[in-house]
Formats: sequence, C-alpha cells, structure tokens
Amino acid sequence: MDKLTNMKAFIKVVERGSLSEAARELRLSRSAVSKYVIDLEVELGVQLLNRNTQNAAPTEVGHRYYERCIAILAEIDDAERSLSQFQVEARGVLRVNAPMSFGTRFLGRMIAQFMARNPSLQVELILSDQQLDTLQEGFDVTIRLTDTPPANVVARQIAPAPRVICASPDYLEKAGTPKRPKDLRTHQCLNYGYLATGSQWKLTGKDGDHWIPVEWNLCSNNGEILRDAALDGRGIALLPNFIVQTCLHDGSLKEVLADYRAPEMSVYAMFPPARYMPFKLRAFTEFLVSSLSASATAE
Repeated sequence: MDKLTNMKAFIKVVERGSLSEAARELRLSRSAVSKYVIDLEVELGVQLLNRNTQNAAPTEVGHRYYERCIAILAEIDDAERSLSQFQVEARGVLRVNAPMSFGTRFLGRMIAQFMARNPSLQVELILSDQQLDTLQEGFDVTIRLTDTPPANVVARQIAPAPRVICASPDYLEKAGTPKRPKDLRTHQCLNYGYLATGSQWKLTGKDGDHWIPVEWNLCSNNGEILRDAALDGRGIALLPNFIVQTCLHDGSLKEVLADYRAPEMSVYAMFPPARYMPFKLRAFTEFLVSSLSASATAE
C-alpha cells in the first residue's frame, strides 16, 4: 500500500467534501478513491469519513488526521524542493583537498571568487601533500598533480602542469652543468617523495627515453621545500613550472637539460565514484577549468 497516495486521496476528499469531486480532480475512479480512504481506515483502525451517496465529511478523528496529513505532505514537499535546489544551486559544505604548494599558489584566491559566486556554499579546504584516500577521508573533491590518476576515483583533467629541471647558478658553477641525462648520476639531486617512479627520473628527448636513478641528498613531499633547497645551492630539482617560474625569470634558478622532458603531468580533480554528481561539484570543477588555464599553471 502506498500510504502517501492514500493520504493525498483522503486530503482531497476532505477538501472537496465528496468522493466523486475528489476522484474527478485526481483523475481517478470514485471506487479507487474510496479504496484509498478505506485502506487508511483499516490500517489505522478508525473511521476517518462520514459518507453518504453525495457527500463525505471527516469525523472528529478524521479531522485531526487531516491536519497531520497536511503537515506531513508539506514537509515532504519542502524536502523535495530543498533537494532540487542542491541540483541547481551550490549549497551545503564542499570539502576540498589539495597539495600545499598548489593550494597556497592558486586556490586561496580562486576559492574566494567561487564563494562570491555561490553565497549559499561553505568550503572546507584541507591542504596536504600526503596521498590521502578521497573515499576514506570523506572529501568531495581531491586535487592532485599527476600523470596517472588512481583507478578507484573519477578523475577530470583540469590543466597541464609541465615540469622543469633546474638548479642555482652557484651549484652549477661548483658542480658543472649536466649535458645529458646520464650526467645526473654524478650530481646531488632534490627528489620529490611521491613520484610514481620513486628515485628514478624518466626523461625523454630526441634520443629516446632515459631512466636515471638519481643520488638525492634531500627528499620531500613538498615542492616549495625542494625549490628553496635548490635556491640554496643544494642540488638539481625536477619541479612543476608554477613553483619555480619566478625564480627562472629572475635568474636565481637556471633550467638544465632543456632538450629533455619529464612525463607530462596535469592537474586533476578527483571524485569518489557516484551515480549522480552534486551540482556543487559540477560547478566547482567547471570553475577550476575556466580559471586554471595553461598559462596560469606555467607562470
């Protein structure tokens, strides 16, 4: 038995004062409407209506039940309207996880702009360089720079994130400038701790692919730490352009092995698998795509 259907039929009979009039408005037969009301009475164990061949009026208990039905159906309608708003408006709480360097460089300004466009939304931004599990940690979206997103998430490519090999002029003056990828074997290197290739750097040029097991003196999961160490002359770093571009422009870092490139990385937005993506996620993802152009990540 569909109790909500029965309740709607009962309400209509009370409002119209007639089974026939209620049936006409509901586009049902009189017998169908009568059955819905009888089903309610049987389930509740009370008489809800006084009936005759022409009219129907609520009993005392029927009138009380009618008032409760009105309130219940109003709550249901309100809940449905609230849910529909979530599909056309960014509402509620959006939990975002992103790498520290990328977050401080881009997301503070961007999220402020996004919130100005979506005043009904609360944003919880967690910056972490740990490889957190989107599902286990309960994030709505995780932003990562990678060449291969995990298989257990839905990933949307947002923007390219090219990398560059660089070192300070002081370091290069003392240790020499590598001319070929194999020369890196004799240099001190600054290694990012979450590379899929571990302590090997894959570099590709006109002469093919080179896999170089680097000798690192510092390994960190934060690119800004590695950049600062490179600025201090501690070694050669392989880092995203957006972290070192300013230093390359002012000459405090110099690109080396410019004819070779590490595997292409991109900024990805990653979501837990779901049948439906909430509007707040769709809106945030599209905002990231429009805001993070290739030039932005290569500044």
